[in-house]
Amino acid sequence: MTTVRRSDATRAAILEAARERFASDGYERATIRAIARDAGIDPSMVMRYYGNKEGLFAAASDIEIGLPELGALPARHIGAVLVTHFLERWERDEVLTAMLRVGVTNEAGAARMQEVFAQQLGPVARGVCPDPADAPAGRRSPRPRSSAWRSPATCCACRPPSRCPPRRSSPGWGPPCSAI
Repeated sequence: MTTVRRSDATRAAILEAARERFASDGYERATIRAIARDAGIDPSMVMRYYGNKEGLFAAASDIEIGLPELGALPARHIGAVLVTHFLERWERDEVLTAMLRVGVTNEAGAARMQEVFAQQLGPVARGVCPDPADAPAGRRSPRPRSSAWRSPATCCACRPPSRCPPRRSSPGWGPPCSAI
């Protein structure tokens, strides 16, 4: 029989309250006091475990994207599979949606979301999308790879899927990656 340490239960309550508070109030308006009140603990406990609001946000936004297995797929299908997975996940996961919204409205939130996407989606993108210098002639794009997540994330954070515009090329950016 395993027992849950009180500190583990307290941390879980803090993170749950923080995710809900960041989702409802956004990063700027969420306060340590309000999060502690929601978790039913003293604000000093939040500070003890997470140091400050930024540390709490980093822990609360530690999201596992849960990418599907892509190994057997042809490269040309990977983009569609990833977009479908992301949209399905976004529709059912309020925490992910809330963290993306914070990422759109707050610089620290944007940096954290970029970090999460870079860690989890970056290896897939690097394996599928060639470096612009290595792309075949006529397929090169001056668009930096680091901005690849921003457009879909911004769309998904701000609009329901039915209101997302169809994907189209931006003038001067060249063609999109062949895998997407």
